[in-house]
Amino acid sequence: MTDSIPAEELSLKDYTEKAYLDYSMYVILDRALPHIGDGLKPVQRRIIYAMSELGLKASAKYKKSARTVGDVIGKFHPHGDSASYEAMVLMAQPFTYRYPLIDGQGNWGSQDDPKSFAAMRYTESRLAPFAELLLGELGQGTADWVANFDGTLEEPAILPAQVPHILLNGVTGIAVGMATDIPPHNLNEVISACIHLLDSPKATLTQLCEHIQGPDFPTEAEIITPRDEILQMYETGKGSLKMRAVYQQENGDIIVTALPHQASGARILEQMGQQIQAKKLPMVADLRDESDHENPTRLVITPRSNRVDIEALMAHLFATTDLEKNYRINLNMIGLDGRPAVRNLREILQDWLRFRTETVTRRLQHRLEKILKRLHILEGLLIAFLNIDEVIHVIRTEDKPKPALMERFGITDIQAEAILELKLRQLAKLEEIKIKGEQDELSSERASIEKILGSKARMKTLIKKELLAVAEEYGDARRSPLQVRGEAKAFSESELLTTEPITVVVSEKGWIRAAKGHEIDARSLSYKSGDQFLFAVRGRSNQPFITLDSTGRVYNIAAHTLPSARGMGEPLTGKINPPSGASFAGGMMGEGEDRYVLASDAGYGFVVKLADLATKNRSGKAALSLPKGARALMPARISSLQEDLLVAISNEGRMLAFPVEQLPQLSRGKGNKILSIPSARVKSREEFVVALAVVAPGGKLVVHAGKRHHSLKWADLEHYQGERGRRGNKLPRGFQKVDFVEVQE
Repeated sequence: MTDSIPAEELSLKDYTEKAYLDYSMYVILDRALPHIGDGLKPVQRRIIYAMSELGLKASAKYKKSARTVGDVIGKFHPHGDSASYEAMVLMAQPFTYRYPLIDGQGNWGSQDDPKSFAAMRYTESRLAPFAELLLGELGQGTADWVANFDGTLEEPAILPAQVPHILLNGVTGIAVGMATDIPPHNLNEVISACIHLLDSPKATLTQLCEHIQGPDFPTEAEIITPRDEILQMYETGKGSLKMRAVYQQENGDIIVTALPHQASGARILEQMGQQIQAKKLPMVADLRDESDHENPTRLVITPRSNRVDIEALMAHLFATTDLEKNYRINLNMIGLDGRPAVRNLREILQDWLRFRTETVTRRLQHRLEKILKRLHILEGLLIAFLNIDEVIHVIRTEDKPKPALMERFGITDIQAEAILELKLRQLAKLEEIKIKGEQDELSSERASIEKILGSKARMKTLIKKELLAVAEEYGDARRSPLQVRGEAKAFSESELLTTEPITVVVSEKGWIRAAKGHEIDARSLSYKSGDQFLFAVRGRSNQPFITLDSTGRVYNIAAHTLPSARGMGEPLTGKINPPSGASFAGGMMGEGEDRYVLASDAGYGFVVKLADLATKNRSGKAALSLPKGARALMPARISSLQEDLLVAISNEGRMLAFPVEQLPQLSRGKGNKILSIPSARVKSREEFVVALAVVAPGGKLVVHAGKRHHSLKWADLEHYQGERGRRGNKLPRGFQKVDFVEVQE
């Protein structure tokens, strides 16, 4: 029996903890977050480098994208080809990147659908001219080289970016426990801020923000985030940004000409279409997408009429569609120390300038080493030219000419090798002049480089000059204007409703319906067997219907939810919860400031504003206090508190008229005496008020008794006028048993 090899014992907790930590560190450092130096995530850096190795510079011919992706995943990035290709596509989309790094040919997606790009076997690509700012100094000793995943090749750890690319194109990424959302910026503004920081190392963030106004997206939509919030975002490295579409009016139509970053025109039209279907956008008649090559964004919104408030409509669309978008900002990146951190704008620029200074120093030192080597060789070649005959003699006669030359002329191994590699054509007299000319030129360059390396001020000047040259070549105007705009506000439910006139009809059994218009004869409508007309109220479809029950409680119902009068309606009890046994006494409609008289048949009442009767409770709220034995009367609408007359009629045929302003204004209660009736007679139902009406100046009161009716003009009412709380005068014989009254204007 063989001895078993003891396995390493490790607790599950320790193993999983270490495995997860290793994984999260890999995702953070080698996958999801960009480096402050070149502003690239590893996959992006490898794509750019692989393309440069394939010779796909901006001046080269296009090559199939599959070729690039093959090199990337085969040599440097052993992950999925689709993920690598998608990263490549994003760098080629002019609506995604502010300064695209790849020049694509074929279908690379559209703003409406960025992921609609063709497969990599169909598209072709090469590097864009802007990529030269990342690769231009790569072969000049500026980058650290690390082994690729299998150790067979080397790749640059960081590309020697000549600009703060981390801010220019921005980047988004989700790591483990952290994420990054860096917005793009304008090249001219960023370079201007860098130069200001070089000139004034103690410059404050506010001063830097005079140069960098805010992010600059590859779209002409407006950035509407207030200035102080943008400053706060740059101060903390975190925040949010709001973009709003740009529109103009053309022949009565609204034309949207620019959309927020990564907003889809098709999706926006779909959002609007859904609102129109749901009847939440009644003021829009038509939607069209007229975008083409000349007008990349042209969405046409046609209002239903020229009376539509365009600004209010657009404010609603900004609040409810992607015409306005919010962007999270999180300036999280891997710093020069190799650690991820959220940095403010000043720290980002400071660190990048430190990186740039180190890169330029390495580039100059690399060049200086080359110059010194060349000068050393040129010195040896000059010795050879001055002693050409002797050199030829040594080479012809000696078995080992190199050591002989080194001994004879006191030159080094490198110089002797250079002499031995001379071609016959280089022995011409003109070569001596060329060597001396090259020596002078290189000596001058060496002196210049040594001066720069020996002086911080000269180094700053060189960096500034190079940054200005980049701005001159690649800089452009800001695309995303910064504007101060008000808060977008969606329409409320009542604003979206049509405001057509309606008549709400309630039957004795408590069935309710709404008829369009105010000319409806509610009494002539058909009712269920055993049911009949009770009361009708006129109003508008966007106003609430307030009903009063026999116990003095009021209930609010949205008028637009009422069933049509083409049918029999619905029971009121399906919409509200009145007390058991209660019946309905009347209803009211109007604006919040409109006034009604609430009264009981005991002869008490008060004036109330509709706003005071508002309630969302299905069980309603108490409004009118009823004396014992009394019942609520149909509320009467007031046109003018100062001019209208209140008319009250008792069952004994007595009528009293007095100015309505004599009644108190209350929000709830019993009110004051309108008509004098002894309480005992009310309890025994011997005497009570049968009708109540408010008549405006010039109006007419029609008293109905059985099949007869009696019209009283405004002047006729003078006979019945008296002080509030009196008994009133008797109506003419035959009209003392009043069924109901109506007011005609």
